[in-house]
This record gives sequence, structure tokens and C-alpha cells, in this order.
Amino acid sequence: MNTSIFQVAGPIMIGPSSSHTAGAARIGRISRQIINADFDKVTFGLYGSFDKTGKGHGTDKALLAGVIGIREDDEKISKSFELAKAAGIEFEFYSVELDGAHENTVVITFYKNGNIKTKIQGASVGGGNIRIEKIDGYEIGISGNLPTIFVKQDDQKGVISHVATILADNGINIATMKVSRVQKSEDAICVIEIDDAVDDEILQKLKEHPHIQLVTLIACA
Repeated sequence: MNTSIFQVAGPIMIGPSSSHTAGAARIGRISRQIINADFDKVTFGLYGSFDKTGKGHGTDKALLAGVIGIREDDEKISKSFELAKAAGIEFEFYSVELDGAHENTVVITFYKNGNIKTKIQGASVGGGNIRIEKIDGYEIGISGNLPTIFVKQDDQKGVISHVATILADNGINIATMKVSRVQKSEDAICVIEIDDAVDDEILQKLKEHPHIQLVTLIACA
């Protein structure tokens, strides 16, 4: 079996841990991209090792750093508490119990004016690699290693066909696609990992379908 040194040592990062620090920062940063909107408060539900040993690894500072846009290789991670306060962002950490979750899991909840905007569950799975497992309760399972299009839609016929056709017509290859819904004929989400970059014009074409509510690009991180 061939193993890259980068899989063992993790990414270029501010330590001490690729899982508890770099991975945590990536979860926060990609979650920020997913919501793609203003927020004034964020809470972090810590599970497993993130909860029990995370403080010693700076997991709390790394998660908050990612949420306010600081990369995992930036020395400002250690100052994330002060930077968030200066930006007027409230934050809170608490313990949470989750069934069947990875040991390094966090539930990030974003608020605006006292109202919940989005809830995202992610896990740091080793070597700085992550998985975004859920968005607002929908099962997702994306790695953040490929450009990803997040679509929220009405659960109606023809929406997925519209999305796939627009991408194909513009030469965009689909690596993975996952569709999830809670109940038939209500809201659904479609998450598409792609091999190629997309521009604003393509995203706008996707939005033109009457049953598509939201389209967000999650850039490769």
C-alpha cells in the first residue's frame, strides 16, 4: 500500500494536531462557505474527542477561526476569540451527544438576530481531512476536497434533470451527486461534487429553475 507523507503528517498548518486543529479549522471555514450569509452568533456542540481533549489542542480556537475565515495555516488561529469579539460575533461551546458520530465531530449553528440560520455537522477524520455530514438535518457526506455545488429545492420532478443538463452543457463533469429529503414533495437538497470550476453565469443558470430555492458554491478547500 502506498501512503503519502502528507496523509501521515497532515497539511501545512498551525499545530498541534492535524485532526483537532487543522481539521477543525477546515470544518469551520467550509461551514462558513456553506451558509454564505451574515451571522452574529455561532455555537459549537462538541462530541467525543473534540469535547474531551479538544481544548488542549486548541480545537475551540480553530473551529472559531475557520468560521471567521482564517485558514488552518494562519498564525491568527490562536487569536480567534479576540478577533471574533472585535467583529461583533458571539460564540459558545458546549458538549453534545450524537448517535453513531465520528469521535471528532462538531455541530455548528449559525444565528442572525436571535434566529437560527443554518446547522451543520462535520467531522475531522484524520490528517486534516474532514467530512461535512449534515446540513440542517439533511445527510450530505462531502469532503471539501472538490468544488461542490449545494442546491436547496422543492422536491419536484425535473429539478435534478435541470441541474445535470446545465452542468453537462457547460462541460462540467460530476464526480458525485447526492439527493436528500425529509418528506416527499417538501424541501430537498442536492449536493454535487464536480471536477471542474464553475463561474457565476453557470450558477445563475442553475437558479433559474422555478423549483430551485438556493444555489451555493463551496470552493475546494
